[in-house]
Amino acid sequence: MRGKARRATAAALALAVTTPMLSACFEEPSAHEAVRDFLIGWQTGDYAAAARRTDGDEKVVSRALEDAKLQLDAASFRFDVTSMRRAADEVEADFDAEVDLGENNPLWEYEGVLPLHLVDGRWKVRWSPSVLHPQLREGERFAVKVTPEGRQPILDRNGDPLQEKAVLHVASVVPATLKSGQADELCAKLSKITGFPQDRLLSRIRSAPPNLQVPLVTFGRTKFGQLRAQLEAIPGITLSAQEQAVAPASPTQIVGTVTAVTPESEQQLGGPQRAGDTVGRAGLQKAYQEHLTGSTDTRVIIVDLKTLKVTELKKWRPDRSTSSVQTTLDRSHQKAADSALLGGGAPGMLVAVQASTGDILAVSSTEQYDQEKHALAGRFPAGTAFSIMTVGGMLKAKIDPKQKMACPADRSVGGAAFHQEGAPAGSSPSIQANFATGCVTALAALARRIDGAELAADAAKFGIGAPWTLPLRSFSGSMKPLKNDAATAKAIAGQNVLVSPLSMALVAGAVSSGTWRPPVLVTEPEVADSTPDAKPSKAPDPVKLDDKTVETLRTFMRSGVTVGSARAAAAPGDPVHGITAVASQKRKPLAWFVGWQGDVAVAVLTQSSDATAGAAVAGRFFQGLHAGL
Repeated sequence: MRGKARRATAAALALAVTTPMLSACFEEPSAHEAVRDFLIGWQTGDYAAAARRTDGDEKVVSRALEDAKLQLDAASFRFDVTSMRRAADEVEADFDAEVDLGENNPLWEYEGVLPLHLVDGRWKVRWSPSVLHPQLREGERFAVKVTPEGRQPILDRNGDPLQEKAVLHVASVVPATLKSGQADELCAKLSKITGFPQDRLLSRIRSAPPNLQVPLVTFGRTKFGQLRAQLEAIPGITLSAQEQAVAPASPTQIVGTVTAVTPESEQQLGGPQRAGDTVGRAGLQKAYQEHLTGSTDTRVIIVDLKTLKVTELKKWRPDRSTSSVQTTLDRSHQKAADSALLGGGAPGMLVAVQASTGDILAVSSTEQYDQEKHALAGRFPAGTAFSIMTVGGMLKAKIDPKQKMACPADRSVGGAAFHQEGAPAGSSPSIQANFATGCVTALAALARRIDGAELAADAAKFGIGAPWTLPLRSFSGSMKPLKNDAATAKAIAGQNVLVSPLSMALVAGAVSSGTWRPPVLVTEPEVADSTPDAKPSKAPDPVKLDDKTVETLRTFMRSGVTVGSARAAAAPGDPVHGITAVASQKRKPLAWFVGWQGDVAVAVLTQSSDATAGAAVAGRFFQGLHAGL
C-alpha cells in the first residue's frame, strides 16, 4: 500500500509541474527525477527517501527535514516546481512552497531553489540549509512566534469596564533550558495531569523561539490549588501568577463568567486557542467570545542559535482584530438596583430601561433568580399590571375613568371567578382609583365593555409578543386568544398573559415617552457573529401610542403613587409614576411594580405576599439614584 500511495503522490506532483519542466529534454540520468523524488519525500514525510536524492549525509538531511516540520508546527507541505535551468553539469529547479501552519493560521508561501549536480553519474540536490529556505543558514532554525491579543473588555454605556481583576496561574517553559528528551517527558506528565493532548503541548515547545517563555497551560484559582503540588513536581516547569480582568462585575450573569482554556473548550472552539487564552462561559462573555479574544499575531522567523538574532520571514496580522463590547448598562443604575433589592429581604428582580431609547440600564436579581433566565427571559403572569393595556380599549368604549365601579371581594365574569384580597367594604371607587390600587374584581369587569381583539391589538402596541432579539435570551410576552368575556377578563387580570420583567419595563417606558421601543443591550459590535458577512437582525419599529391613551395612563399611574398601592415607590426628584399588581406562579405569591421616574422606567417583581413589596424596591432604587449611589 505504501508503494501505491507513493506512486500516486509522485504522479500528482509531476502533474503539478509546469509545462517547461515537463517538456524539458535532459541527458540521462534525469535531473527531473531527482527533483521529483526529493520534493515528494519531503512533502509526504519520507525524509530518508528525500535525503537519498541529496549529496548530504542521509541522517543529517533527514533530521533537518523533520526538524523543519516540527519547528514550524506544520500540518503539511505542498510544492510546485515552476522551472528548471541547466548550465553544463549544474541544474537549478525553482519551486513554490506552501506550508500549512495549522491551528487556523494562514498558509505560508515562499519561493525556493534546489541546486543539483552530478555525483557519480546521478543527479543530486546540493545539500545546505538554504534548500529548506533561501535565507536559512548553518546554525539557524525556524520558529513560529504567536502572540495572542489580550481579551478585550465588556464596557458600560460610559466606557467603564464591567469586569474586575482576577488571578490566573500559568505553567510555562523556556525551550532552551530543557535537556535532550526532557520536553517529551515534561509534556507527558503535564498531559496526564491536565488532559491537554501531549502532542499539542510538545509542538508548542518545538515551534517556539528557544529563548522565550512558552505558556503551555493556564489555570483558574481553584484548579491551580488542586494541581499545584503535582505541577511543582515537574522539572522544567515555571509557574507564575498573572492578573487579568476576567471577573464579572454586576450584573454578573449578564456580563458572564470567563475561565482559562480547558481541553474541552479547546476542542469545542478550535482555532488558535492557546495557553493564556480565556473562554466566555456565560452571558455576554460567551455570546461575544469571537469578538473579545482569539485573534493572534503570527510570525515565521529564523533564529540564530548562537547570537539569538531573529530574521523575520513572514508576518500576518489577524483577519479580524479583537474588539470590546459596548453595552447600554450603567454602573450607577446597577449599583442602585442591587442596593434596592438587598434592602428588601424578599427574593426579586429589577430591570431598568431608558424610556426614550429602550436602552437597558440595569438588570438585578437576588440569588434566587437568574438575571438572564428570569429577569430578561422569564415567563411570569402579569397580574393587573396588564390593565395598562386596557386603557386604550376603555377610551374607545367611551368609559369615563371617573365612573364608579365597585371593588367587591369576589366577582365572576363570563364564568371566570376573581378574588380581591382586602377589598374595601361598602364603597364604589372610580375606575381610576381601582387602577391605582390594582383591584382585580373591578378591572376584570371591564371585559364586558372592552373588545378582546382590541385588547390584543393594544397589547401588541406595547410590545407584547414583539419579535425583538437580544444577544442573550429574552422574552417579549405572550397571551392566549381572547375568544370570550372570560378570556378577556383573565387577560385584564393578567392570568392568561405571560411577561418578563424586561417586557414590563419597556411597557412603563412606552407610557413615559409616548412611544414603545424595542430593548437594546449592546451597541457595538452590531452582531455577536464575527464572520464578515454576518448582518444584524432588524429590530421591530418603534410604535407611537395614542396621545389620549398616554395622557390617561400617566394620570392613572401617577395616582398609583400618590393615593394608590404604589406609594412606597415615591422618591425625591421628578414625580414617580407606577402601579402595583399581584399574581402567583406555582403557588408562590408575586408582587409587581411597573412605573418610571424621569427617563428611567422600571419593572420590579418580588416573591412576596405583600402587594407593595415591588413598589418598596422601586422606591429604594429611585432614592438611590437621587442620592448618587
